[in-house]
Amino acid sequence: MKAGEIQKDWYIADAENKTLGRLASGVAQVLKGKHKPTYTPHMDMGDFVVVINAEKVRVSGKKEMQKTYFSHSGYPGGAKEVDLYTIRRLHPERIVENAVKGMLPHNRLGRKIFSNLKVYSGPDHPHSAQQPKVMDF
Repeated sequence: MKAGEIQKDWYIADAENKTLGRLASGVAQVLKGKHKPTYTPHMDMGDFVVVINAEKVRVSGKKEMQKTYFSHSGYPGGAKEVDLYTIRRLHPERIVENAVKGMLPHNRLGRKIFSNLKVYSGPDHPHSAQQPKVMDF
């Protein structure tokens, strides 16, 4: 397929009461384009995905307090660990973003595909003009 022949659609996924891993897996499949019969691994074939209600995503077990997100500034002593509970209070959309980003390729194409993901913590989003289709997981 040529780049000009790719048809991109918009989908909306409601994260309320959905398990984080299952939601992220389904979103990553649609972003990558694996649900299409014309899937090509080396091209951005996927669709746009809007995730709403990211603050209400579910995790099982004790992950709310035990799951940590690690980052390092690159400087000595620049390591930071933040738990899921804190991330949910401060930046709830990052929970879904980090989960989906980990399921995409870790290269140029993965970064390009990740830009097709839009995550919002509440039920409102500015993409209603694109008339997104509802995704069920």
